[in-house]
Amino acid sequence: MKKILALLLALAMVMSLAACGSKTEAPTEAPATEAPATEAPATEAPATEAPAAEAPAAGIGKVALVTDVGTIDDESFNQACWQGVEAWCTANSVEYTYYQPTEDSTDARVASVAQAINEGADTIVMPGYLFGATLTVVMEEFPDTHFIAVDVASGDLTVDNTTFYDPAPNTACLTFSEEQAGYLAGYAAVKDGYTKLGFLGGMAVPAVIRYGFGFVQGADAAASEMGVNIEINYTYGGQFFGDANITAKMEGWYSAGTEVVFACGGGIYTSAVEAAKLHDGKVIGVDVDQYYIDECIITSAMKQLQNVTETVLEALNTGAWETYGGKVSNFSLAEGEYVGLPTAEGSWRLTTFTVDEYEALKAQLADGTVVVDNNSDDNVKPTVSDFTTVNYIG
Repeated sequence: MKKILALLLALAMVMSLAACGSKTEAPTEAPATEAPATEAPATEAPATEAPAAEAPAAGIGKVALVTDVGTIDDESFNQACWQGVEAWCTANSVEYTYYQPTEDSTDARVASVAQAINEGADTIVMPGYLFGATLTVVMEEFPDTHFIAVDVASGDLTVDNTTFYDPAPNTACLTFSEEQAGYLAGYAAVKDGYTKLGFLGGMAVPAVIRYGFGFVQGADAAASEMGVNIEINYTYGGQFFGDANITAKMEGWYSAGTEVVFACGGGIYTSAVEAAKLHDGKVIGVDVDQYYIDECIITSAMKQLQNVTETVLEALNTGAWETYGGKVSNFSLAEGEYVGLPTAEGSWRLTTFTVDEYEALKAQLADGTVVVDNNSDDNVKPTVSDFTTVNYIG
């Protein structure tokens, strides 16, 4: 593996001028930051192997974010994590930059990480599960570098789906309870009067599955409380971007009576929005508050990617890395405001379901009164009542 990395390091140095590479940002004004959580998140059970190494010293000299298949302006999780890096580094006078790999491959991601380290970064932020395989290489080869892997779970730390690794002491893997955000979105939609719903996922990866299954459970709970029958069309696009084929499928749904679609998976929302505008339909956004994209977006199932990025950078810089380092930490409502719906006046486009009702339900999720099944196996569908029909469409 070291020989492979040495080749990639050489490649990174050659490519440094030609790649979609380093762009150092120096904004004149730091974006608003969210207060870090006061409680440590729940920690997942360790995986099967643990590298025998010590974490590097605390303190940050330079931060680099490496994107996955998206960009820092993708209106989704790459952008949210970048905003966290930008805000924290600006507020703390720390140098920061980003790198965009030349292609969607582990080799390209490893090369970008190596380039970032070669150019002085001692802390690397990685948004997305695709970095799991990359981490199996770099976390041991660069023991003096801190890696903050957002949306990377223990099951992602593998190259062959047979051998799985623990995060090394220099690595923090951070996950979210997407099922809670999905539940809130589904519940809110039905309470707001929608009975014909849709779920458009990007790819059937654990985070997207949890969003979708939570959405089904929340919609079913509201339907049961109200005694109304609802129908949910459920599908995956097989990619994290929209295209003509996915738009055509969404047009078919809307023209057949679907009222609102939860578009969950990076840029795939573009197809849902395009179809919704043609048929006076509605869309639920994902990951970040996407209200500004189009008026057809009535709410968004969010996870606080920016908040978490800032929280862990602050922990590293202040000597509290051990809270997250060497672990897979999960952020849910029990730990703080890490998932939910936007409640700002401009973002709240629900007309019947109120913010007070939302806050009451969120409190029940936080204290465990309402429990959402967090299964992420697409072969095991959530149980629903007789009020709900789910059409799983290939």
